[in-house]
Parts: sequence; C-alpha cells; structure tokens
Amino acid sequence: MDNVMSMAIDLMLSGMGFVFAFLIILVFATTFMSKVVVRFAPEEPATPAKTTPRARPTGPASVDPDTTEAIKQAIAKYRSNHKK
Repeated sequence: MDNVMSMAIDLMLSGMGFVFAFLIILVFATTFMSKVVVRFAPEEPATPAKTTPRARPTGPASVDPDTTEAIKQAIAKYRSNHKK
C-alpha cells in the first residue's frame, strides 16, 4: 500500500510540474506574440476631433392603422395588468 501511495504522489507532483511549466511557457509565448503584433500591426487611422452624431435608422414611413390600433390595445392591456 505504501508503494502505491508513493507512486501516486510522484505522479501528482510530475503532473503538476508539467502543468506549471506549460503555463510559464504560455505566458512567455503570449507576451512575445503581443509584442510582435504591436510592432508589425498597422497603425490605427486618426479619428477626427469632432465626430458627427450618427443618423438614426429610419423606420417605415407609415404604419398601417390596424397595426397602430393593435399596438395601442396591447400597451393598454399591459399597463392594466402591471399597475403599481
């Protein structure tokens, strides 16, 4: 039984060591890649000092009267069911 526990502890420590080593390599690799991307990436275009507000998307020019009435009734029903 003692031999099995010793082997289990050895396996656990070696597994944790490999994971730790992999994570250290991963940190250095991502740091290196970040530096490479910053060095070789194209510069961002200059943004104008004053930005114009974006135009709101326009809805349909007119709404069917039946649809308008259905929306009004739905709002009224919702408000009547959810009074404070």
